[in-house]
Amino acid sequence: MTMSFPLSESTWATIETVFLDMDGTLLDLHFDNHFWLEHLPQRYAEIKAIKTQDAEQELLEMYAAKKGSLEWYCLDYWSEALDVNIVALKQEVAERIDVLPGVEPFLQWLRGQNKRIVMVTNAHRGSLELKLERVTLGNYFDRLISAHDLSEAKEVDGFWEKLQQEEPFNVDTTLLIDDNASVLSSAQRYGIKWLFGIKQPDRQKPRVELDGFTTLNSLIDLVEGVGSPDIS
Repeated sequence: MTMSFPLSESTWATIETVFLDMDGTLLDLHFDNHFWLEHLPQRYAEIKAIKTQDAEQELLEMYAAKKGSLEWYCLDYWSEALDVNIVALKQEVAERIDVLPGVEPFLQWLRGQNKRIVMVTNAHRGSLELKLERVTLGNYFDRLISAHDLSEAKEVDGFWEKLQQEEPFNVDTTLLIDDNASVLSSAQRYGIKWLFGIKQPDRQKPRVELDGFTTLNSLIDLVEGVGSPDIS
């Protein structure tokens, strides 16, 4: 469903819970794209003493086999499957971790409106901890939930029922922002009313559109000029 923004004050008054994805929604997806598509193949080739081209091909085939599953997001799985320390390799390029524009003002606005703010991410706890050590966003959230806590990826319809049991929410008064169309579609099937995507999750790649969902240039688009005159 296509929606207009910013959402009106009357609409915001009905929203009680805001679920926010992490990678590509709060944080620039460039870090993850660089790590999995460039840094890891290079380092894997060095560690295994093989050609970088061969490492790239091997990894791409492994990624494709797991895409959309919980294992695809699991650092423990990849560390074991590749026999490398994924967290340590991520730390080598951790300086690339960055917050997307407009995120912090948006979180500040939400906090001022007394909304319940929950990060709901597919990211493994190891990745979540690494990133929150580099950016100062954690204190804005009432709760941080990893899909690994629920043993189900967000793309899977059963995830939302498990989330409901763990973090009760009303589908009619909940807003979800995520850069993954499959996640938004799953949430839509579950009945979550307010759904938005991200137009440019990786700031070094072209903008994208998510069929059937309104995409935001920045999270601040949803509240620009609504309820607080000093948003910038």
